[in-house]
Amino acid sequence: MRTQLGNMTSFIQRQLPRLSLIALLLFAPALSVAQTPYQGEIQRWRQDYESKLKAEDGWLAVAGLYWLKEGINTFGTDASLDIVLPPDSTPGKVGSLELRNGVTLRVADGVTVTANDQPVRVLELKSDADNQTPDSIKVGELKLTIIKRGERFGLRVRDKNSLARREFTGLHWFPVRESYRVEATFIPFEKPKEITIINVLGDEVKMRNPGILSFKLNGQDFQLKPVIEEEGKLFIIFRDLTAGKTTYPAGRFLDADMPKDGKVILDFNEATNPPCAFTAYATCPLPPKQNYLPIAIEAGEQNYHVKRAQKRAEGRTTN
Repeated sequence: MRTQLGNMTSFIQRQLPRLSLIALLLFAPALSVAQTPYQGEIQRWRQDYESKLKAEDGWLAVAGLYWLKEGINTFGTDASLDIVLPPDSTPGKVGSLELRNGVTLRVADGVTVTANDQPVRVLELKSDADNQTPDSIKVGELKLTIIKRGERFGLRVRDKNSLARREFTGLHWFPVRESYRVEATFIPFEKPKEITIINVLGDEVKMRNPGILSFKLNGQDFQLKPVIEEEGKLFIIFRDLTAGKTTYPAGRFLDADMPKDGKVILDFNEATNPPCAFTAYATCPLPPKQNYLPIAIEAGEQNYHVKRAQKRAEGRTTN
């Protein structure tokens, strides 16, 4: 019996290294995915951002943009009209949009249309000019708004059944790294300067630049020029050396809080694609040359189309 116990003890001792390795392999994945509080905060922020993107009124639902001509613009699903909406989404003729120093909606007889959830027959529509909230027109499956870009007015169409929304497979991000959360020094101008931002249509948009953000990243000094798009927030349109490779070619967006005690937190883990990455019907602003950064910022959102192309090539998608 004593000999048998001795043999068993010897066997267990010989197997201990192997058992330790098996235990390590079993528990290593759980250890590797353990998040810091900061990483968890960013992941929750990203989930909320994606939820808004794929919502019924998110950018994935944008299915059309039609520039209005001066005078009467008829619209509906009938192919004979000036603006032809997605098939089966509305009645054949919804009505007309008259462009004369503004846009007036006139609804065809027998058609139900609401503006800001109230039934409407005739209404002078409010656009998104000057950052105001445009009137929300609902008819059938669609949500319609009027936008103004330069001197042009357009009809933007959101369709909750859009192809982009139905085929959305999720966003792709660089791993969360706290080293890409930096504190910038805000160098204010005596009063905000007006700078010209070009959008993808070639329009020149005047925006307010309140100062310069100076910061260090990976031991190098950089500067960015933010603009004020909405009160209480800084909006940064930038491009870095990942553009056209792993991130959207034109550049990316980053929001930041207004300066506090002369400092601004720039968290590139929250850098996002412009809406143009998801729809051909957006009018995205492009980064000013001053915001071209000579560094690869491997943080934030990656290029959605690049990832889809990779999956398609691997046979994991059908479109």
